[in-house]
Amino acid sequence: MEPLVVIPVLIAVVAAFMLSASAGLGGSLILVPTLALVLGTKEGVALAALLLAANNVVKVLAYRRTLPFRKALVVIILISLGALVGARLLVAAPESLVTIAVIVSFAAALVAERMDLGKVRTVGGPMLAFASGATSGFSGTSGPLKGMAIRQLSLDRAHFVGAASLASLAGDATKAAVFAEAGLLRDDSLIIALLAAPLMFMSTFAGRYINTRIGETGYTWLFWAVMAGYTLRLILGLVA
Repeated sequence: MEPLVVIPVLIAVVAAFMLSASAGLGGSLILVPTLALVLGTKEGVALAALLLAANNVVKVLAYRRTLPFRKALVVIILISLGALVGARLLVAAPESLVTIAVIVSFAAALVAERMDLGKVRTVGGPMLAFASGATSGFSGTSGPLKGMAIRQLSLDRAHFVGAASLASLAGDATKAAVFAEAGLLRDDSLIIALLAAPLMFMSTFAGRYINTRIGETGYTWLFWAVMAGYTLRLILGLVA
């Protein structure tokens, strides 16, 4: 892979890891389109899953004091099961169908955004958790579905990021295992993964620093900015 391609990819990796560590989610918002553009949709989704899974190990370490295992257990299990189903569908699906699924997942996310949050908290949380895992496994990104599923747990910003890190680690590790078994990761992908590894610590702890400094109001704005980013990607995908 040409250095002129690798450098922008690594910049995107750093930005994705920082956003993920500060907001709890949003890394796929940057990684999936970047890697899909460089490597193709399937391999890009597979590499994004591998990188995000590894980065979530660092995030769990960074937020080890605010990991709500008991409160987030159901969400974690459902996201993992959904990711397993979605990842196996991606392996068997043609490239064009996977590309379409990315756009469809954004449409589903937009519908979720328009739902009444009170109803989501009482009856929609488990459904959103499974749907977020499934869409993430098949298209590489769950859009706001994962954020909405975890938000129903009513956690403060540090515990929210902790819960999102646990859920993302379980889901991304599940996807990465399926993709590795299917042989979707080639030499170029592994080179990028090796180069990205040392960037995880710097980016993650920088993101945690941002999270601890912005306050609850600032975090709320950051969370909904990420949601808006997913929605913008939906709009761009529809008009492209």
